[in-house]
Amino acid sequence: MRKLLVLALIGLAAQLVDGALGMAYGVTSSTLLLLAGVAPASASASVHLAEIGTTLASGVAHWRFGNVDWRVVLRIAVPGAIGAFAGATFLSSLSTEAAAPWMASILLALGVYLLVRFTRPFNAPRTRRPLRSRFLAPLGLVAGFVDSTGGGGWGPVATPSLLVSGRMEPRKVVGSVDTSEFLVAIAASLGFLLGLGSEGFVLPTVAALLIGGVIAAPIAAWLIRVIPAQLLGAAVGGVIVLTNARTLMRSFDVAAGIRPLVYLTVVVAWGVAFALALRVLRRTRQTSVDEAVEPALEPARP
Repeated sequence: MRKLLVLALIGLAAQLVDGALGMAYGVTSSTLLLLAGVAPASASASVHLAEIGTTLASGVAHWRFGNVDWRVVLRIAVPGAIGAFAGATFLSSLSTEAAAPWMASILLALGVYLLVRFTRPFNAPRTRRPLRSRFLAPLGLVAGFVDSTGGGGWGPVATPSLLVSGRMEPRKVVGSVDTSEFLVAIAASLGFLLGLGSEGFVLPTVAALLIGGVIAAPIAAWLIRVIPAQLLGAAVGGVIVLTNARTLMRSFDVAAGIRPLVYLTVVVAWGVAFALALRVLRRTRQTSVDEAVEPALEPARP
């Protein structure tokens, strides 16, 4: 019972992060399941089955808050589902020994990406031209494949790509990515069902993650308007890098004397990234204040 309660709290925390950043539910949950000893394919399968419920709740909440661009959702979700199904069948075919370092490597790379991404400011939309299918379709295909094989990755791949395009508001990027993930989660779950059978899903884990995620979804859709994304992204990225570095060192049997040095390097880098994220947040807020005050200081025209 205690373990299920912990898993529910993990699901709640992961959905709060995902709903606020547009990424990291699967990455966070899969990392912690691997840490608990769940087989890589089963961890990814269980997370994606839980995500069917959490992404549905998240999508509805984002829709109610006006955070969804349905045109983008439709054009990215279908190729994303195709990529997710292919990735699920690929991961299901790997042995546990081969899958563990593969999945940990993807999660580690995504964690590093989070650390780097949130040390830079978000850019406001530069143009109102709509995003085209020739950009959204390949993005969805790649993001869906990475999501299934890494136990997460839909948000970390799709969200920054849409943000960098400069054609959508950040809140609509997050809402659209979270909403489209519903179809991706369904396709990934079907792929794992075909590859692993029903025994590949750890149902008590799925239920606990689902309950926590559904509770957090509407809260996260509201938090996106007020939470400092830089600090949250940097904090989560550090946790993911640290835990998956541990998994990789175990997989490759790294000497015990080297491991403390690796941990120290990760912690120092984490601290630096967090400090940079804090500086970006302060500069962004100061710029906003200056832009608001400047018109008021201009002399009135006769």
